[in-house]
Amino acid sequence: MRKRYPENVGLRSLPHMLYADSKGRIYDHPYFRMVGFSGASPSIPKGEDLVPLPEFSKLFFIPDCPPIGLDPSTGEFKTVSEVSFDGVVTKCYAVAAFLEPGLVRTHLPAVDYGPKSYTLPMWAYTAVGFKNEGYWAAGFRIEYNPKWDPRNYDDTKLIPAIEAFRRDRPVGPLVEHLINCATRNHCFAAKNLFLKRWEAPLPISQTCNAACLGCLSLQSDISCDASHQRISFRPSKEEIVALAVEHLNSAPEAIMSFGQGCEGEPLTEYRLIVDSIKEMRRQTAAGTINLNTNGSLPEHIRRIGESGLDSIRISLNSARPELYRAYYRPKGYDFKDVVSSITLSRKMGLYTMVNYLVFPGITDQEGEIEALKELIQKTGVNFIHLKNLNIDPQLYLKEMPPQKSKGIGMAQMVKILKEVFPDVELGYFNQPVRHSLKNDLTN
Repeated sequence: MRKRYPENVGLRSLPHMLYADSKGRIYDHPYFRMVGFSGASPSIPKGEDLVPLPEFSKLFFIPDCPPIGLDPSTGEFKTVSEVSFDGVVTKCYAVAAFLEPGLVRTHLPAVDYGPKSYTLPMWAYTAVGFKNEGYWAAGFRIEYNPKWDPRNYDDTKLIPAIEAFRRDRPVGPLVEHLINCATRNHCFAAKNLFLKRWEAPLPISQTCNAACLGCLSLQSDISCDASHQRISFRPSKEEIVALAVEHLNSAPEAIMSFGQGCEGEPLTEYRLIVDSIKEMRRQTAAGTINLNTNGSLPEHIRRIGESGLDSIRISLNSARPELYRAYYRPKGYDFKDVVSSITLSRKMGLYTMVNYLVFPGITDQEGEIEALKELIQKTGVNFIHLKNLNIDPQLYLKEMPPQKSKGIGMAQMVKILKEVFPDVELGYFNQPVRHSLKNDLTN
């Protein structure tokens, strides 16, 4: 790829391009500079778009696919297929980062996907470069929450905690499932259950009424494995309630959440949720009971809300119906039902959050920003989660409807939202609902 970048933006001050060899060893190129993609177009990150790569982020290389770099002398973008040093020729493969929780990526990695014949695993691939003896990633922090800092998830403490958990109470199939989530999938929420703190999970659903491109727990395409094992049984109300009540009563800033990456859509088990929450709230008023959902069935949400739910987080990849349908591929519901669920949740006094799955070059288009502003105004949502969408970028762009405009930048999009909606919180993590806030939401 050769394309001249027209603006003088101090190209030599950019981080150097990274590349990997066939064994995955990563190097910084001595000449070419870092480039990112906004959608499918090369884009140069600005200063506000770059952050030193956080300690618990990950680096990947993309097999078969060469990186695209920037020639700082000519301003041209160039595919760098190989390098030659001392007469030794090495094929180059693109490098990407996966950011630790709390950061929003601003650019996709700049990759020539022409040779690719596979689907990438479901990670949020992010542009990354090297400068001043350190890695720099295309992203910015939207929220820091020590409760989700990877430094607070030491497995040397987890294993004794699980052993103590087994000794102190009867262990049923739901606990066994969550032990697997904590130890094999390294789910932070599952670890919290055994460490007796903060937000813990209640997966219950084996089925889903959507066929998302980026489903974490079920993939029909054998070229891409699911990242979690979906729960394979229906937990009993008794086990759900026992786990939840103990955690709500004893854990600091306790949240129990239905709707996890290791299950389908919890609304398909709404009767079990309703009966479980009623019994939880009969036994305790402590903590926050939360539901993570696709928001597909408003009347089921009404029933759950009436049973004692405190907060709800409804997922979207877009505020535009055509993009929503292309990703979620809903079965038996449509985008209008999701909007109705957000509106209803807010009217019922639930702390209402939108889990907004963001993708540079699409989320920051002017048309998407306008649609999101209209959604916020219509529903009165309290909180917008800005979550990086975990998916093969090439797959996502292929399946989305053709886009006519370019992104204005993720940081600029956030700036607009903060200016227009100063009372709407923007962040990354679920929040415990204070009892005073519950009263404010109801009144």
